[in-house]
Amino acid sequence: MKTRVFLTMSALLLFAANPVFAMTHQERLACTWTAGNCLDEAKILEKRIEKIEKDIKDSASSSPEEVKKLEKKLQDTKDQLERVEG
Repeated sequence: MKTRVFLTMSALLLFAANPVFAMTHQERLACTWTAGNCLDEAKILEKRIEKIEKDIKDSASSSPEEVKKLEKKLQDTKDQLERVEG
């Protein structure tokens, strides 16, 4: 009786663990991402925001179209940062 219970439990545990072993690399990365490992991404986005702001300040003599492109890029990057931090 104990052997049957042990074998049944072992089979059920292996069956339940099968999806973990079958995960692709992208699925593992998604799990890591959702687990809260966003700190590096946030730092990268903050540096990108600083660079874009510097480019906007340096582009005072540039065309207004280029400044608008940089401002749009800045806003998109800030939105990305909010999504990562939120």
